[in-house]
Amino acid sequence: MSEKIDLEIVTPKGKALSAQVDEVTAPSVNGEFGVMPGHIPLLAALRTGIVTYRTGGATKSCAVGSGTAEAGPDKLTLLVDAFVEKDTIDPVLVHKDLAEAQGSYDKLAAKDTLSAADTVARHLLVEKINWLCTQLELYGEAPLATIRLLEDLGVRDNQDEAKSEEANQDAPQQTDAS
Repeated sequence: MSEKIDLEIVTPKGKALSAQVDEVTAPSVNGEFGVMPGHIPLLAALRTGIVTYRTGGATKSCAVGSGTAEAGPDKLTLLVDAFVEKDTIDPVLVHKDLAEAQGSYDKLAAKDTLSAADTVARHLLVEKINWLCTQLELYGEAPLATIRLLEDLGVRDNQDEAKSEEANQDAPQQTDAS
């Protein structure tokens, strides 16, 4: 058994990080999980968040977007849609982008009904807002509230339920022909 873990973080642009580490903590959709040498095989869905890894006495962190993780006894590979390290974050630009994204989200939230395109746009805005909040948290600002859509939690939208009830009321009723 190896005493280190090969940590690789890969984005669509290629390998973003490769390091030999003692332990890693990563954000899954069900909470954070840790990996140390000798870990049992694991596949996990990742949410946007902070990855922390330790080598000796030094602890480092980076932000990752959503993706997947595959762990084994001596390797952890994170396939993510985004990656950033603290020293590459421009907090002024991130705050500007966050204000714009939140303004767009608020406009969508104010609508009485959402089209399919609006629903997709809302989902993309939520992902963007969460990514920007995570970058600010990594930079050292107090964590901002992130958004989690109810449908991601398995909760149906009230508008969808009302439409289903309306459709059921308009459908012809079957009668027993006996």
